[in-house]
Amino acid sequence: MGNYATQMEAARKGIVTEQLKTVAEKERMTAEELLPLVAEGKVVICANRNHTCLNPEGVGSMLRTKINVNLGVSRDCKDYGVEMQKVMAAVELGAHAVMDLSSHGDTEPFRKKLTAECPAMIGTVPVYDSVIHFQRDLDTLSAQDFLDVVRLHAENGVDFVTLHCGITRKTIEQIRTQKRKMNIVSRGGSLVFAWMCMTGRENPFYEYYDEILDICREYDVTISLGDACRPGCLADASDVCQIEELVRLGELTERAWAKDVQVMVEGPGHMPLDQIAANMKIQQTLCRGAPFYVLGPLVTDIAPGYDHITAAIGGAVAAMSGAAFLCYVTPAEHLALPDVEDVKQGIIASKIAAHAADIAKGVRGAREQDDRMAEARRKLDWEGQWACALDPETAKAVRAARSPEHDDTCSMCGKFCAVRSMNKALGGEHIDIL
Repeated sequence: MGNYATQMEAARKGIVTEQLKTVAEKERMTAEELLPLVAEGKVVICANRNHTCLNPEGVGSMLRTKINVNLGVSRDCKDYGVEMQKVMAAVELGAHAVMDLSSHGDTEPFRKKLTAECPAMIGTVPVYDSVIHFQRDLDTLSAQDFLDVVRLHAENGVDFVTLHCGITRKTIEQIRTQKRKMNIVSRGGSLVFAWMCMTGRENPFYEYYDEILDICREYDVTISLGDACRPGCLADASDVCQIEELVRLGELTERAWAKDVQVMVEGPGHMPLDQIAANMKIQQTLCRGAPFYVLGPLVTDIAPGYDHITAAIGGAVAAMSGAAFLCYVTPAEHLALPDVEDVKQGIIASKIAAHAADIAKGVRGAREQDDRMAEARRKLDWEGQWACALDPETAKAVRAARSPEHDDTCSMCGKFCAVRSMNKALGGEHIDIL
């Protein structure tokens, strides 16, 4: 590791790590350009020293927008083999991170398999695993039990952990008096809230935050500050509970930076389209530019089965306005554990949103693939178009299923094709329609 504990500490000392060098190359930046951004906390490089097969990525609003995929087994869907298929499919489709949200069975072997074999960043939510690991009811767990699971995940090689540190006992009264429509929809946040209600104790992830920082510094684990009070419906967006928690997350961000621990901040949630940009700016202000990691946001509540689309709409606006990391949403959101096809649909929708935002932000090289696609389309070069497509297999399958009479057209326009007509007209050729 050299004479530094974390990527942030190395950057503050002017040390160019191998991980930073790799990220700079991917982002078409020089190490000298990237170094101060990591030092300031505006870019994180999630790279646990025990994740030896990691292909590192940088997360920051000025970099390419990154995509996270949530996976993991539940009591109703217990097949770890299927989850590993989803992991590999996600990596092949270009996911930058995989979060293991397993809530059943022996979770540690799967987690170790991920950090031994998966080159993407690996994230977890330790509070989920606490009940599973100790096989005890929530109210019997101690604060030390929760900290022990954070350490276990760090030792297993997890690159970032979502910790719901921002809710306190004050939040209990807020939730009771604010009369939200959906209360708390964060699974981890609800568990912490329930533990506080049942035990009468303060949130252990808030009360023992300094001890958690020490663990994260030891293994260079990035903290993803979870938004326990994220809105779960449009009616709850931008309310007192959400914004007050965000203020506290800003304070916790600065405490982490004081110990050279890298931080991401998580955000909404369900949110009307016209509130998204403002929320991104508020986060950037309150959290001093720490990378913002958003779930969606979902811009309507009435599209079960199509929430990958509602999330992609919100994700594009969020990333264009400053979010750095999009957590994918699949067609199964609110309905079921996603299958392999759901995972694919969620990733493609998120990639479209991220790519559209990167073009709008002027990220280096973001539009090059689009320009190559335009050139291939002008030439009616189908192989060239497949090479530029986000999902070439689907594009090929659609064309093959409805193939045209003439190869230089598609079956929608045939010889009425505008591109074909223009190419012939500009080339001085006769344009045959009938």
